[in-house]
Amino acid sequence: MAEKVLMKGNEALGEAAIQAGCQCFFGYPITPQTELAAYMARKMPKIGRVFLQAESEVAAINMVYGAAGAGIRVMTSSSSPGISLKSEGISYIAGAELPCVIVNIVRGGPGLGGIQPAQSDYFQATRGGGHGDYNLLVYAPASVQEMADLMQEAFDVADYYRNPVMIMGDGMLGQMMEPVEFKEKTGRALPSKETWEANGLNGREEHHIINSLYLKPEELEDHNKKLQRKYSEIKENEVRYETYNLDKNVDLVIVAYGTVARICKNSIKMLQKEGINVGLIRPITLWPFPKKAFEEVIDKTKNGFISVELSEGQMIEDVALAVNGRKPIHFYGRSGGMVPTPAEIAKKIKAVVGGAK
Repeated sequence: MAEKVLMKGNEALGEAAIQAGCQCFFGYPITPQTELAAYMARKMPKIGRVFLQAESEVAAINMVYGAAGAGIRVMTSSSSPGISLKSEGISYIAGAELPCVIVNIVRGGPGLGGIQPAQSDYFQATRGGGHGDYNLLVYAPASVQEMADLMQEAFDVADYYRNPVMIMGDGMLGQMMEPVEFKEKTGRALPSKETWEANGLNGREEHHIINSLYLKPEELEDHNKKLQRKYSEIKENEVRYETYNLDKNVDLVIVAYGTVARICKNSIKMLQKEGINVGLIRPITLWPFPKKAFEEVIDKTKNGFISVELSEGQMIEDVALAVNGRKPIHFYGRSGGMVPTPAEIAKKIKAVVGGAK
């Protein structure tokens, strides 16, 4: 068994990326993810890999585009306003069907907002964020260990589908320190990049053009249909979620992700002492959203579902689509960097279910 190391979430992401074979990192400092870039700045040059602090987020994402087009494992990281600036480039990368990993350690908004933790980039992440019909696969870790574990998965999935993958964590995850073990992992079998990467590598003479421009509308529509088939395959094969305390009927089901899900588990334990039984669905993939989890528990919940978020209510829309009017849906959210306590969440749940049973 590998030795556990006490690390910040941001640093664990960097080390996991290095161990996953990331060859290039392009980024720009912004709180609360700067430790990730700093870690890569220290480590990457020592092992013969590339770290470059770009002049802006726009420059960084276009460097990612170039490296991905050459078949290189590449990543970038930022926080909310920085991801907004990268959005055009992310759309280009998705349109050109190139693999890369993007980390967003979310802070409160809109605008510059603040530097405290939030989950208010949910729409931006799960609805594409930039222009056009495209999707990112979005992972939402809930611990430093899961941040490390999902990094290897993110690179493999990106390569497998030739699609950008995002790891989205709130500012608490980026800054907290926890023991983490970097496990040896056998990745999935990946297709050869020589079938699509830009020409000029390894003496190859065949020309490959990296492009997302289709001037004929028929060709662009065909390309979009191809992308949609890929997204359907991702929805079929890559959904991940955790359920907690749902082995029997419950008074209510919480839906929460990231650090908030951990807080909610403590709320569940508090409520059990008062005779209120509550379960939890924790989406690990925010896109694709785990609709199957709701099908498995829809008949187990007396009072429906409650979406608990560090936002003004963004994930609740996906919860509503999954429930499809069959049970009530409630909401409890904090924003601006405010983080609820287990007691505050429990109080809201008691108001919904009507006290002890």
